[in-house]
Amino acid sequence: MQLEFWGVRGTAPVSGRDMVRYGGHTPCAALRSSAGDLLIVDAGTGIKRLGERLMAESGKATLEVDLLLTHFHLDHIIGLPFFAPLYAPQAVITFFSPAAPKETEKYLGGLQMGRYFPVAFKETASQKKFLKADEAGFSVGKFRISHCPLNHPQGSVAYRVEEGGQSVIFATDTERPEQGLDERLASFIRGATYFIYDATFTPQEYRVRQGWGHSSWLDGTKLARAGGVKNLVLSHFNPDHNDSRVAGMVRLARKEFRRTFAAREGWTVRIEDE
Repeated sequence: MQLEFWGVRGTAPVSGRDMVRYGGHTPCAALRSSAGDLLIVDAGTGIKRLGERLMAESGKATLEVDLLLTHFHLDHIIGLPFFAPLYAPQAVITFFSPAAPKETEKYLGGLQMGRYFPVAFKETASQKKFLKADEAGFSVGKFRISHCPLNHPQGSVAYRVEEGGQSVIFATDTERPEQGLDERLASFIRGATYFIYDATFTPQEYRVRQGWGHSSWLDGTKLARAGGVKNLVLSHFNPDHNDSRVAGMVRLARKEFRRTFAAREGWTVRIEDE
């Protein structure tokens, strides 16, 4: 299994000399199975460049894309209207979300309607399928996928993607309960190879932003220890946090959980080597 990050910024895309190391695009990641199955998680602005690469690699051949959506807040879907396969008649895109299929289609269609966009979502040339992510778990090619509800305004889910004894968990857009750990999430991440977690705030910032639905690097380290994960990857970085600030959070987090890393655009991880 291979993991590649295409966008790791939360809330809004950013740019600038001090935002280069980790990147400025909003959430998008891609997983490839050992058999070549492609799974995309979220459709933030990072999905634009991913789509261009997929079109270049596939040429005129049929392109099958499976896209997991954690939720429908703008930073996680804003790149979809600029995703090249959406306009390709040879592309078959299957959208999975925790919502009912008709709701998913409605929410995504809202991005490209009326005065907001010149091409309606339903008029794009790709073949589109909408499926509800089964709470009991489901498969995409060689991937086995399950999900867990998160504490976030209007809802979100964490996804666990497994293949061959290795597992990757995406758990951004969440915050801990008022007291203690999110025990449900700690159980869900048990023994994961890579645990990707929300690091929008510092612990100091979180004190005045409780209830916003986001977390800190410190919460991530506590969950990583409780869940016995192998690697903690901080992500969903605050648009106000520059490279130096993110690097400082990683240094502090490593004092609590040694194998902590920061997600960054272009980082590719071969998980079978872990």
